[in-house]
Amino acid sequence: MAHNTGPKNIFVVGAQCTGKTTLVKALQEHFSQPHDRSSTLSFSQPPVTIHEVARKVLKKYKFTREDITTSPIRALQLQERILEAQFEAENAVSRGDWYISDRSGIDPIVYASVFVGEEAAEKLFASAAWGKLEEKMKAGLVVLCEVGWDWLVDDGVRLIPKDLGDWAKVDAAFRNLLKARGINYTVISQDNPDIYERVAIVTDAHKYQH
Repeated sequence: MAHNTGPKNIFVVGAQCTGKTTLVKALQEHFSQPHDRSSTLSFSQPPVTIHEVARKVLKKYKFTREDITTSPIRALQLQERILEAQFEAENAVSRGDWYISDRSGIDPIVYASVFVGEEAAEKLFASAAWGKLEEKMKAGLVVLCEVGWDWLVDDGVRLIPKDLGDWAKVDAAFRNLLKARGINYTVISQDNPDIYERVAIVTDAHKYQH
């Protein structure tokens, strides 16, 4: 079996409103610069970006953010749809390409765990889609954006925590489930909001793992 010698895929994960999408955009720009590609990793192709699939699922299947907190059945259905959409998005990347993903397969499982329960999370962990996604996460670089109160912005779509404690539960669930599944991750601290420094942390970790 041939080993993949290309760049590792990058997964940017974490609770809502932690700067994930901003970081993904900055990383895409960084890796799209020819001098960055040649000097840091010696590869020729910039990464594909997998944009957040949850918003598309919410719109397509007419879910609302209230479904997450008021209806366990709807909440689980939503996370199942998001998990499947993430699998399809990663599977659609052409062979030989690499990607930066805004979210990952573990994100919907974290939300199922927090807002539905452990049985719901275990159901998603047992799915065929998760089995494939987990392999890719373990082979890639997982970046966890830490929660920080100053990051909160209500866009009318994302679930907004009632308080810092509620938000911290999601952050803790990410850490606990990543650890439980044996998935290593790099933390981007809430105390480091500078986007250039955040990019440098990720690119340094990426070089180390390459």
